[in-house]
Amino acid sequence: MKRSIELEAAAFRRLLAHLDARKDVQNIDLMIAAGFCRNCLSDWYRDASEAAGIPLAKEQARELIYGEPFAEWKAKYQPEATPEQLAAFAAAQKRHDG
Repeated sequence: MKRSIELEAAAFRRLLAHLDARKDVQNIDLMIAAGFCRNCLSDWYRDASEAAGIPLAKEQARELIYGEPFAEWKAKYQPEATPEQLAAFAAAQKRHDG
């Protein structure tokens, strides 16, 4: 079991590094394509932390995923969603939820 956890942790760190290198890919684009985004990852991390009895604030979890405070990351890398992105997101929600 320990080996599995180590491999899962390594894969997760690689995912975070990949997302960090692709700041051009917006959260809304991830939501459209895959039904999850960086914020989802931070929520899942926080859920796992709390399940393990380790309290973690929402902003702390986001900072772990984004590598800096979310507000700073958002100001630097996340422009407002375009009308086209919002329309694609609405359509994708129906697909992902359906």
